Amino acid sequence: MNYIGSKYSLLNFIDETIAEVTGDNFDTFCDIFAGTGVVGQHYKKKGHKVIANDMQYYSFVMNRHFIGNHKPLLFSGLNKNIAGLTAKDSGKNVEKVFEYLNSLDGKKGFIYNNYSVGGTEGFEYSRMYFTDANASKCDAIRTKIEEWKTSSLITEDEYFQLLASLIESTDKYANTASVYGAFLKQFKKSALADLVLKPLPVIVNKKEHEVHNKDSNILIDEIECDVLYLDPPYNERQYATNYHMLETIARNDNPTIKGKTGLREYQHQKSEYCSRGKVKEAFEDLIQKAKTKYIFVSYNNEGLLSEADLKEILSKKGEYRCFKKEYARYKADNNRDYKDNKTFEYLHCVVCK
Repeated sequence: MNYIGSKYSLLNFIDETIAEVTGDNFDTFCDIFAGTGVVGQHYKKKGHKVIANDMQYYSFVMNRHFIGNHKPLLFSGLNKNIAGLTAKDSGKNVEKVFEYLNSLDGKKGFIYNNYSVGGTEGFEYSRMYFTDANASKCDAIRTKIEEWKTSSLITEDEYFQLLASLIESTDKYANTASVYGAFLKQFKKSALADLVLKPLPVIVNKKEHEVHNKDSNILIDEIECDVLYLDPPYNERQYATNYHMLETIARNDNPTIKGKTGLREYQHQKSEYCSRGKVKEAFEDLIQKAKTKYIFVSYNNEGLLSEADLKEILSKKGEYRCFKKEYARYKADNNRDYKDNKTFEYLHCVVCK
């Protein structure tokens, strides 16, 4: 998924820095602003126990699968519904289940009725987030996943693999410039292709992991870890507005929506880390309450907190160091002016007292 602030391209930098500071001698890694979970996945693959958290529910769904699921899934509860499932072959069973879901006829549900051209014909706002076919296919698959869960035909682990896969797959066919703050006025090539649901892999790991859907400043009182990694929002862009469509697919709650973009209510998900007047107090509160050996904070040179702010707050917790790396700026689209094509990512580190 093309995600604001994704650290996928910076994983080597993060990994090398954390290894230099810790000697890779730790067990539990906590990614407390997890997003789509790429950093937590990296440390899960390395064999660590991972605690992942994010306030957005769609993010929780992604991490509940990528981090929470750590054993092969069999979908044995569907053996009366889907032919060809076996008692032991997880790979074959997953393939059969996804074939079944991809074969479903479209359904005119909430996504079709509110975010496709056909569904919004005659509305005050005609919305072009998805083609009619892809919107109705998303609705059909989402409905079936929920039916299976309600009927106890799939386990919680299986439910989250299916739902995370739907979020990831549907996002690839959205008619947007990466985020859902607006839709394009003409369908782009990828949005015109037929939606195909593809399974996200299970990262097998022997540890039991934790995945939370809480305000980070509340969760920090409830957890302990060896490495606390923070990748908070840097600026005033709220993730709840930029990814409202994924939130609605994840929650399946048919919310009241408004405006040209069909935005759902999000006041309860607004982050203080996106507020110039609140971010410093929130960050200091989180750092002071952290029960951990090491703290690492990803932040760039254009964030609401200055380098001096970060150093001041983190130095109170222990021995402070800072590493930086130049990288290509994230661009949601090419229609706005940017100061530069490059920016700097800082990784602030503390060995706690």
